[in-house]
Amino acid sequence: MSETGSIFNTLFEKLDKFLRSETVVGDPIQVGNVTLIPIITVSFGVGGGEGSGKDGKGNDGSGGGGGVGCRISPNAVLVIKNDEVSLVSLAGKGSLEKIMNMVPEIVSKMNLCKNQEEEAKE
Repeated sequence: MSETGSIFNTLFEKLDKFLRSETVVGDPIQVGNVTLIPIITVSFGVGGGEGSGKDGKGNDGSGGGGGVGCRISPNAVLVIKNDEVSLVSLAGKGSLEKIMNMVPEIVSKMNLCKNQEEEAKE
């Protein structure tokens, strides 16, 4: 196998370990009686190549390489509260506010942490 082929095998082995269902549907986060499940988009691209030839002096040469790029972005949050299930999109304006209104416990915990940090600084 060529060196470039070996590079691609390694890249795809790493992607296989990374791209799992847990990558797209995040681990549930429990806050009081509310469960938040992040829904995530994962996109990636792979490229590479190799070549060989002679330089102007007739010397043989060859080279190759490969690379991979990945983007992970949150799309939505599945909110489970009591018997109610709703999907909150994170694409539009006010998405965070929607989640905060659905989960008042988060707001109070954030305020408590903020107050504790301010007290620790004093």
